Amino acid sequence: VSLAMAAFLKNILAVASLNAPVAVTAIPLSYKNKIIPTVALHEHKAKATNSKFLDYSDGMDDPFQAPGDQSRIPLEKGEAQLLFMVGQDDCVVKSEYHATEVCKLLQAQGKKNFQILSYPGTGHCIDPPFFPLYHIGSHPVFHKRAALGGELRAYSKAQVHAWSQIQAFFKKYLIVN
Repeated sequence: VSLAMAAFLKNILAVASLNAPVAVTAIPLSYKNKIIPTVALHEHKAKATNSKFLDYSDGMDDPFQAPGDQSRIPLEKGEAQLLFMVGQDDCVVKSEYHATEVCKLLQAQGKKNFQILSYPGTGHCIDPPFFPLYHIGSHPVFHKRAALGGELRAYSKAQVHAWSQIQAFFKKYLIVN
């Protein structure tokens, strides 16, 4: 929702996105006369992990290829500063791919309002420092147990680094001195 707000609302100055897809996923998004349909999700593309839980990262149509591109949030329309924080071991969505591809698209349009921070060994959840690592969660659409990915040491390092980066990002773009 915050990425969609950044695309459509002029008063949104900055968005920090943590492992979010850049496509509409759960319910269609409607703003003024525009409706963005949900991207197709394919439960049958889930893969069993060593822990016997499901990795859903391949279950979403590509939002940069037809037909999934109709569900991509048009971030190129917005002016907000964008901070994408992605876990390279995300088992829910290909968040690193989404962030990289949308930033390529923004750059091709002459935009420089984005930054990507990528965390190896970090899964879908990038929580504030000292939160416990959850390897398993509930998929937000399929409502089934899902592997979230991540390794404890990498996750802990990412928490501390990401938290400080989020604070610095918002201080830079939201606080007037």
